[in-house]
Amino acid sequence: MQNLTIQSSVDFVEVFSTKAGAIYQSDAENCWYVDFAGKLARFDYRNILKLKKAVYHIDIEDLLLNNTKSPDVEILFICACDHCYVLSLMQIIELKELLQGTFVMLELNHIIQDRLHRIVI
Repeated sequence: MQNLTIQSSVDFVEVFSTKAGAIYQSDAENCWYVDFAGKLARFDYRNILKLKKAVYHIDIEDLLLNNTKSPDVEILFICACDHCYVLSLMQIIELKELLQGTFVMLELNHIIQDRLHRIVI
């Protein structure tokens, strides 16, 4: 992970992190910051869903079992986004783990908010 040096007026909260990276949420900017593979990338919610879909769409098992001499890298380019990732198989697995954890935490937060709202009403 890299040191975060963003404008001091930007306030964001860590949603989920692993040894390989972290994902932060900024309510003030309505965006997400993905700290992975040596870069800090800014995504809106629609683009982070596209990133998740692209990572989940990669068949890791097929890449591992494939006997051809093709390179063990994948290029992830998200349409309507300025960011591109060139990742090894291990990095793909790490990014998938990071995204899974992030969306589990978001779902957990939604469930807790829903339960608390029902108790108050």
